[in-house]
Amino acid sequence: MRILLLHNRYRSEGGEERVVRDLQALLAARGDEVLVLERRSEGVGKVTAARALVGGGASPEEIAQVVRAWRADVVHAHNLHPLFGWRALAAARAAGARTVLHLHNFRLFCAIGVAYRAGAPCFRCRATNTLPGLMFNCRGSVGEAAVYAAGLHRQQPHIFEHADRLVAVSEATLRRLVDLGMPGDRTSVLANFVRAPAFATVSRAGQGSFALVSGRVVPEKGFDTAVAAAGIAGVPLVVAGDGPDLGRLRALARSADVRFAGWLSPQALADLRAQAAIVLVPSRSDEACPFSALDALAAGVPVLASDRGGLPELVTADDLLPPGDGARWGRRLAALWSDRQALQRAGDAALQSARVRFSEDVYYERLMEIYGG
Repeated sequence: MRILLLHNRYRSEGGEERVVRDLQALLAARGDEVLVLERRSEGVGKVTAARALVGGGASPEEIAQVVRAWRADVVHAHNLHPLFGWRALAAARAAGARTVLHLHNFRLFCAIGVAYRAGAPCFRCRATNTLPGLMFNCRGSVGEAAVYAAGLHRQQPHIFEHADRLVAVSEATLRRLVDLGMPGDRTSVLANFVRAPAFATVSRAGQGSFALVSGRVVPEKGFDTAVAAAGIAGVPLVVAGDGPDLGRLRALARSADVRFAGWLSPQALADLRAQAAIVLVPSRSDEACPFSALDALAAGVPVLASDRGGLPELVTADDLLPPGDGARWGRRLAALWSDRQALQRAGDAALQSARVRFSEDVYYERLMEIYGG
C-alpha cells in the first residue's frame, strides 16, 4: 500500500510529531511505501498563515500532484492547520486517494487545541460556533483570535465532508469530539503505540528511587499537583521538561525533595524513566493518550493518573485520582512507595498490559482496517 502522510508541524515539537515519525517507520518496516509531506508553522509569516487558515489551506494542487505522481492509495493527515486545510483533503480525494484525518486534540474546534483556559477545561466553542475563542482572546492576540475563529468556523464543515475516515486516540476523546460536533459514524479509535525497542524486558519498579513527572511545563499538565503530592508523601520527585510554568513550579517545590532535570532528549528521558518507581500524569485537561503514560507502562513503571480525558483507559481504577487534589495524590503515592512488593507487582502488570494493548502489531492491524474502509 502507498500512504502519503500529511502533517503541519507545530512551532514546538510534541507528541504529534512523534506519532508521524513513528508511523512512518512502522509502515516502512511492514513493507508499505510511505511518503511524508510536512509544512512548518515555524518561520511562516503571520499574514501567510492567516490567509491559509481562513482560506482553507495553501497550494492544494501540490497535494494532488504528489498523489497522482506517486499513485497514493491513502492520504493520512494529522494536523491540517494552518497550511494544509480542508483543500488538501479535497485535492487528495479528487486525485484518487482515500482520506484519513487523525485527531490528536481538539484543534478543529479550539483555537489553542487543548480546550483549556483560566485553570479549567473549556469546551465553549462547539460545532461552527467559534466566537467564544474570540471573546476570551484565547490566542492572546485579538487579531490571531479573530483569524482562528473565522478559519475554524469556515473550514470545519468542509473538513468533515472530505475526510473518508476520522481517527480519535481514545474513547473519551471520541465522545468529546462527537459532542462538540464531529460526525461519529466515520470515526474510529486508535490509541497511540510504543515502538518495539522501547518495551522493557522486565519491570524494575520495585527498585525505583524516585517518582517522575515529564512533559511541557504548562499549567494544564498539573505538575503543581505532582509537587504537592511528593511533598506530602515524602517521596523524591524528578521533573523532566521545560515551559512557561517552570518558575512557579520551582517556587512551589522549595520545601520538597524535587529535582528539575530540564528538557531531555528521548533517550535521556528513557534512561531516567528506567530508574523511576512511579510516573505521575496529573493532567488537568482532557488529554487523550499521552506518551508520558504509555512510555511508563511500556517501561514497566506504574502510573498514577488524573481521571480526565483518555487517561482512565490506560490505568487501573485505584490509580486514577482527581486533578488538583494534592492530598489524595500524596496518600496514594505514599501507599505505593512504602510497599515495594506491591510496587513491583504494579510494574509487572503495567508492562504486561502495555505489551497487549500498545504494541506495533496491535496498532498496525487496526490501522490497516481503517485504511481499508
